[in-house]
Amino acid sequence: MSRGNLLCILAKRALQRCSGRSCFGWDWDKGLEIATALGFNASMIAGGSRLFTALAAMLAIVVALASGASAQENVAPATDLKLPGISSFAAPGSDALLAQSGLGEITLVAQLTDESPEITRGLVWRVFRPEAGPDGKLPLVATAQGGSSAFQLEPGSYLVHASFGRAGATKRITVGREAKRENLVLDAGGLKLDAVLAGGVRIPSGKLRFSIYEAEEDANGDRALIAPRVSPNTVVRLNAGTYHVVSEYGNVNAVIRSDIRVDAGKLTEATVEHHAAELTLKLVREAGGEAIADTSWSILTDSGDPVRESVGAFFSMVLAEGQYTVVAKNRDRIYQREFTVEGGRNQEVEVLANESSTVPAEGSGDDIPATAEIAD
Repeated sequence: MSRGNLLCILAKRALQRCSGRSCFGWDWDKGLEIATALGFNASMIAGGSRLFTALAAMLAIVVALASGASAQENVAPATDLKLPGISSFAAPGSDALLAQSGLGEITLVAQLTDESPEITRGLVWRVFRPEAGPDGKLPLVATAQGGSSAFQLEPGSYLVHASFGRAGATKRITVGREAKRENLVLDAGGLKLDAVLAGGVRIPSGKLRFSIYEAEEDANGDRALIAPRVSPNTVVRLNAGTYHVVSEYGNVNAVIRSDIRVDAGKLTEATVEHHAAELTLKLVREAGGEAIADTSWSILTDSGDPVRESVGAFFSMVLAEGQYTVVAKNRDRIYQREFTVEGGRNQEVEVLANESSTVPAEGSGDDIPATAEIAD
């Protein structure tokens, strides 16, 4: 079979896709160049221009495929290619969905004062409908935490509350189709509390607590509690105003009350001074002796009012300065002693279990003085 006939047979199907001066994207001029390079003369080319154009296109495709396969075989696999995980890709924008859903976007921002920067953390946002529900409460629509927050809401009117610690503010807003921004000014500051003994002696933080109340009393003389059991040196965020602060040293009667003013945009630091001391009571048979177990204790003020009771070999507490009477009962025998508490002077009080400190039986007519040892 001649070379011309062989090429004709191979190009039959290609002719079905060829027309005019092009075939598979190859034009006649390109086919002519390839046919001439293969050794065809001008008469052969003139008699079958479509044939040679198709043949040239097929040969080019075969060569390209073979070259591509060879190139792929020679390329080393990319073993060190690092691709991000699915979660690293940004989610598609929601502007179109927001517009289709008919919701409006509103961004809420809070400040301590008009001139303060935006609060970037610690906020709690709550969005309510302004009309009460069947239960008499405002329906909660949305919440968020942190700093400024954006909400997608149905157009309409809402009540927004922003809380920052114990401070807060409420504002009525209107949501429309267009995105908007609303600022809430909390008019708030901070309060930091501490306490010392006379002379600036530090009080152990584990024995010191504060409670913050509203300054105004109600009809019964009570105040609303705002923040209970606040640890010393803790910053409490409050709306600007005056507050009634109760400082407790220990858990008996060492209590200091004071009214403190909080200014918007500022941190108010207040330190109160306690006039109290820590005491340890024990019943002993001799000065410096071992404490007697199973002793019942009662502490009375100088006017006879009960202060504290306990059972045990030792009785430790913090008492405000003043005059007190201690009563110790052990094995049906009662011992008592008066003692004085001085602010800032911690003491160990020993009650001697002897006849001199025994309380006479009722109606005995005896008048036996009681004694005690007090050690620093």
